[in-house]
Amino acid sequence: MSKGLASSTRLILLATTVFVCFGAVGFKLVYLHVLNRDHLVSYVDERRRTVQKEPARRGDILDAKGDVLATSHTLVELAIDPWDLKNYLDTAEENHGAERARHLDVVERRKRLELAQIIDVPLTDLETVWQPSYREVERHKDLYDDARDGRVKNRWIKIHPGVAEKVFNALNAINVSGRDPAKEEVDREFLGMPRGVTYRRYYQRTYPGERLAAHVIGFVNKEDKAAMGVERFADFYLRGQDGWWVSERDGRRRELAHFRTREVPVINGYDVVLSIDSVVQHLIESELQMIADLYHPEKATIIVSDAKSGFLLGLANYPTYDLNKFNKSTEDEQRNTAVTDLIDPGSTFKIVPAASALNAGLVTPMTRFNCSIQSIEFQGRLRKFMPDDHPYDHPLTVAEIISQSSNIGASQIAMKLGERGLYHAARSFGFGEDTGFPFGAESRGLLNTPDKWSALEITRIPAGYSISATPMQIHYAMATIASGGELLQPQLIREIRDAADNTVFSFGGITRRRVLEPHVAREMARMLVGVTSQGTAKQAAIEGYQVAGKTGTAQKLIDGRYSRRNHVGSFVGFFPASDPQVVITVIVDDAKLPDRRVNYGSAVAVPSFHNVAQQLIPYLDIKPVAENPHPLYAVKGGLR
Repeated sequence: MSKGLASSTRLILLATTVFVCFGAVGFKLVYLHVLNRDHLVSYVDERRRTVQKEPARRGDILDAKGDVLATSHTLVELAIDPWDLKNYLDTAEENHGAERARHLDVVERRKRLELAQIIDVPLTDLETVWQPSYREVERHKDLYDDARDGRVKNRWIKIHPGVAEKVFNALNAINVSGRDPAKEEVDREFLGMPRGVTYRRYYQRTYPGERLAAHVIGFVNKEDKAAMGVERFADFYLRGQDGWWVSERDGRRRELAHFRTREVPVINGYDVVLSIDSVVQHLIESELQMIADLYHPEKATIIVSDAKSGFLLGLANYPTYDLNKFNKSTEDEQRNTAVTDLIDPGSTFKIVPAASALNAGLVTPMTRFNCSIQSIEFQGRLRKFMPDDHPYDHPLTVAEIISQSSNIGASQIAMKLGERGLYHAARSFGFGEDTGFPFGAESRGLLNTPDKWSALEITRIPAGYSISATPMQIHYAMATIASGGELLQPQLIREIRDAADNTVFSFGGITRRRVLEPHVAREMARMLVGVTSQGTAKQAAIEGYQVAGKTGTAQKLIDGRYSRRNHVGSFVGFFPASDPQVVITVIVDDAKLPDRRVNYGSAVAVPSFHNVAQQLIPYLDIKPVAENPHPLYAVKGGLR
């Protein structure tokens, strides 16, 4: 073979090889930039581009004096990226040799020992999670390595749900060199957290008062969702607006801050200021605990409100729960029974027919009724009364009917109104409708229209039976008299404040409607003073303070029948009667008294009203008033 032919063959082969190589490169470029461009761009974006979120701090819930009832503080969640340590040691061995890599491994082990001691996690557990591992994913989601085998590296293994900032600072200050960095230079390899530790800051909701005002405040659950109470109702103001930004990350999943774009700043939540006073709240919760210890009731409620505005100063139920441990409480403990549960109001309802008949001009405080009879003809039918606790030897005035809590007398007053008149009187006082309590789950109560009444309803409803109401409805019915005749709406939120403590919005009292003329409300207040001075609630009296109120005792429905052993005892009152400042309701459901004594309101509710009222006087600086020159229409007797 000639040299020319061999030379030509080699030249052709060489040219062909070069052409094929360039062709392959060209084809690859076309494949990458044209044919498979969309997929590859998506792949790169998936790996490099990231949206980072900065959570907003939830606003605080404050009481009327600015004390914190609910707040948020930062915690640091700790996790491990075991591959980071492996890459670190492999790089050290490649660049500086095996000896250097072994030295760094020893240093890192000492750091992990310090870490385990600081966060109180067994070292063996930490060493286990520090071993590189994989997790299974769907193949189309396997975008983090070239294998595309449905396995990706575990780069976030949580080791602690959240440490406080001071603990996190201690982790950053780890020093395993044995030298004082303040006195001599220490190599960086000995300082700081172990290689592979990663973290995430977040806010945790906490409640400094624990059980304090639990049924008012509500809580934020484990999914960071507001549940119940102020937390849920005012969530729009409290939650704020999260910040976020778009950025890129390198092959080790670290953010490349210089590629950060579209940054939206975080807006923290507003603070919500309540009308609840922590001192008043603590006082009534302590009183409820005393009731629970003494009487072991099924449940109990105490409500305190401002007589003029309707703002709640305190609301407490038994049983209750710790807001910081809400997940360990039952639904019964979490339920705000003051607005969800129904009871027969008993004799506290007698203020409704009496006040309404006075307002209509059908009776006066001195109008007398025969309360020794057992039945009476009404609208052509004989109606049998509920019996009183004891007989009376003389006709009772309206004032005496209230102070002695006469069932027979209250029914005869109601007959002056008629069935439809009594129904409208009850509705005007707020029975059978929502009070407007803002936090949801409120029951409307039970008040049938007159067309559904039996022949006995006209004698039962005036005594507080055949009608059901929430403690909140009963409270604000009495507050109608204290306010001068206006039915007020329960209010809890006074102000919304921003981070600079500026008032964004403020709330005032709300009047739902006028129920009584002012002079009628004053007349009723004077009659209700007779209940505490000479009637069924003499233990509620406070010298110099004209306490007005009404006791109630109602048999409970057990298996469809009224029980003679199970009762709801209550007392609702306000003071001073001539210039009301606060309204207080105490309701005790099914108290267990010694010797199977009846759970009269005078026995279980009145003493607690007295205790609460006496402690409120110095705290709220309630001034005594001059003795009322008008007569107190009352006589002795009665327990209800």
